[in-house]
Amino acid sequence: MESWKPIIEEGSAPLYERIADAIERDIHGNRLGPGTRLPPHRDLAQTLSVSIGTVTKAYGEAERRGLLSSQVGRGSFISPAATERLISANAESIDLAHNFPPVGSTPRHLADAMARLWRHQDFAATSRYTAAEGLDSARKAATRWFHRRLELDAASSSKLVQTNGGQHALSLLLGTMCRSGDTVLCEAATFHGLKLIAKTENLKLEGVALDTEGLVPESLEKAAASTGSKVLYTIPTLQNPTAITMSAGRRLEIVEVARRHNLLIIEDDAYRAIAGPAHMPPALADLAPERTFYIASLSKCISPGLRLAFVMPPDVSWRERILTRVVATGYAPPSQNALVFAQWVEDGVADAIIDSILAEMRLRTAIALEVMGETVSRPGAPQTLHIWLPLDSLAAERASGRALRAGVQVTPPDAPLVSEGVTGLRLCLGSVADRAVLGHALRIVSQSLGEEVFGRSSAIV
Repeated sequence: MESWKPIIEEGSAPLYERIADAIERDIHGNRLGPGTRLPPHRDLAQTLSVSIGTVTKAYGEAERRGLLSSQVGRGSFISPAATERLISANAESIDLAHNFPPVGSTPRHLADAMARLWRHQDFAATSRYTAAEGLDSARKAATRWFHRRLELDAASSSKLVQTNGGQHALSLLLGTMCRSGDTVLCEAATFHGLKLIAKTENLKLEGVALDTEGLVPESLEKAAASTGSKVLYTIPTLQNPTAITMSAGRRLEIVEVARRHNLLIIEDDAYRAIAGPAHMPPALADLAPERTFYIASLSKCISPGLRLAFVMPPDVSWRERILTRVVATGYAPPSQNALVFAQWVEDGVADAIIDSILAEMRLRTAIALEVMGETVSRPGAPQTLHIWLPLDSLAAERASGRALRAGVQVTPPDAPLVSEGVTGLRLCLGSVADRAVLGHALRIVSQSLGEEVFGRSSAIV
């Protein structure tokens, strides 16, 4: 946006800070949208009659505030992260940014469960500290449900550790398995929560290439050899953000690479239940039980509000180390929501909720594929909570900005990126109110693409 010129207010702050303030005001005022390219340092310096160094410091300050992202050789762009201010100012925005299942009848089931909870044999236990591994009844219920709904042969209540959601489970594992400065291997685009934990724990992430069958074995082999990493994090089923499901054959290849390089595998299977039985290859935990740490979260398939997940480590020694960290960081997991889940498994409500979610998401996925057409990658199942639109990074930022200004939020393009190999937009299908609103929002996104479809990333298409 070469014609943009900031209005610099008077004040005692250094000039570079006031230029950064002007950038922030123009983002607030929707005069600078996400993906907008700012003038080169030299050009803006001439326009404002200031030194190039002042502009460089101003852009640096704006980047520190999360307003800009700089790309070597291409320039400085308004960051999608800056759109949060626009989102909060626009309460009518349609949410395709957050990966939730549709609410459906869950609140009614929850109200009924809470009314009956006091009758459960373990209700009294919810008023005390539980064991670090969680309620025995909840772990037994989870084991039965994982055998039936996830076809997870390795599931055992004696192995499971209850956690406060999948994010907590991942944090426990990385804190137990890694030391500060270690490298963790993951998909080139991955769960944003992993990036947050890595930053907090001072861990390095190394992106591994993806194709239509999942992680590329040769890329994993190369990354393991070059980094010396001993931990692989993967989302093999309806991968976040690409919605790829790793094929059965590819899973065997990945296990072989992991064994050759003595990699420990963190298998985040948050979307396995969403894929459904016909699109559920064997879990890595069943293929390589001696090295796989399995995470099963209920946030995507039952309700994110329960904040409930389970970790299954490969052996007793690892389980004890994880439990030590549970005690050190929170003493014990909360028990009432776990008891709700146990009750739902016992009376069939858990199955009814997920069956309803699957039916709704099958309809929503069909709408998304019809509206978006060939611009999106085919998901790994007929129903998914998210779809992937491959675009190069600049095209993704521009499309994201246009959609936001038209009233639709999408996941910030840089949120899942670990390396440049896989870039695009994630569109979440479950968080909008109904299918009519979803169709309207997707048409806005489709219209926002314009010429950007010619900038598609070919990495996983």
